Amino acid sequence: MILDNLDSKLNNQVAILICGHGSRNKLAITEFQELTQFIQKRYPNFLVEYGFLEFAKPSLVDALDKLRDLSIKKVIAIPAMLFAAGHVKNDIPSLLMNYSSKTGIEIIYGRELGINNLMISAACERVKDVFKQNNTLKPEESLLVVVGRGSSDPDANSNVSKITRMIVEGIGLGWGETVFSGVTFPLVEPGLKNVARLGYKNIIIFPYFLFSGVLVTRIKRQSDLVAINNPNISFIHAKYLSSQSYVVDTFVERIEEILNNEGNNFMNCSTCKYRSNLFGFEKEVGMVQESHHDHVEGLGISCDLCDPECNGACEIQNQIPTHNQEKSNSGGGDYLENEHVEAHQHEHNHHHHHHSIYPNSKHPLGPVTLRLPNKD
Repeated sequence: MILDNLDSKLNNQVAILICGHGSRNKLAITEFQELTQFIQKRYPNFLVEYGFLEFAKPSLVDALDKLRDLSIKKVIAIPAMLFAAGHVKNDIPSLLMNYSSKTGIEIIYGRELGINNLMISAACERVKDVFKQNNTLKPEESLLVVVGRGSSDPDANSNVSKITRMIVEGIGLGWGETVFSGVTFPLVEPGLKNVARLGYKNIIIFPYFLFSGVLVTRIKRQSDLVAINNPNISFIHAKYLSSQSYVVDTFVERIEEILNNEGNNFMNCSTCKYRSNLFGFEKEVGMVQESHHDHVEGLGISCDLCDPECNGACEIQNQIPTHNQEKSNSGGGDYLENEHVEAHQHEHNHHHHHHSIYPNSKHPLGPVTLRLPNKD
């Protein structure tokens, strides 16, 4: 908990809570803590706490309990998420609303980081770092592949594509494509196979993630598989966002939106699948938005295989399939993964909850985790 070196003028009525996803990867948790410390430095008169939705401690409930014990009356809760999908729209607000109704503490919920000039600048800086480290590379001769997390929410997925285009035009790159690490399509491996045919000798792979973890490692491993069959192409990896200064500035912007606008939340609802009649997602309009994470909240078991950065040992140990293997397995029994990997794929295995089937679950370039559940 961040309690040290606070200004003597500390506001003892209002606190800021940074709501993280959580990870079993030790480096990811350390990076999240460092980000929160940067935010605390920007707000010396407020207590800044953090909590996780799942798979790490303190949980969001633990963090809120801590603030209540300190007699905090109002909490500004900011989701540490790049885009608004299930966690931002359902899981975190459900948890916060339940806690507020039970305890009476006032919680004002901010919006996700989203797309703004600051986040675009942060992404561009990460890609520009590649050219600083490789001064023989030319932007117009390089192809950029941005890797998003992937979601069953088309609004969040489309935002990754917009980030890609803004980087390509901002830097003047030769070409840009968007792929995803899971949940939707195209996946990293088939996406890279396609762009390798375009004739570019340099392919820059940029994971548009906040922190390290098993998915970032998986991206590297899948790109290595494609590189084996394309020895004449240089596959170059840009660093994920982490605590890049523009990212910290965006958190400040989200906090200021609440402090200066009396709690107004500027989240975009015009293309939300729960509120707009989006083509292909009509059945989800008005659907009950509830948390699907109650059974993993508060779990805090770190992966013993990480050292501290995820080394992919959990996937090697369990032989996670490539895209072609996933296709061959898609008609048979469930492909077993250990609990570390399942931690990042649980979203579409909670069939005891009432949420709709992703309409593109049978897409040929989608992951095995999108298979329709059994009807029994």
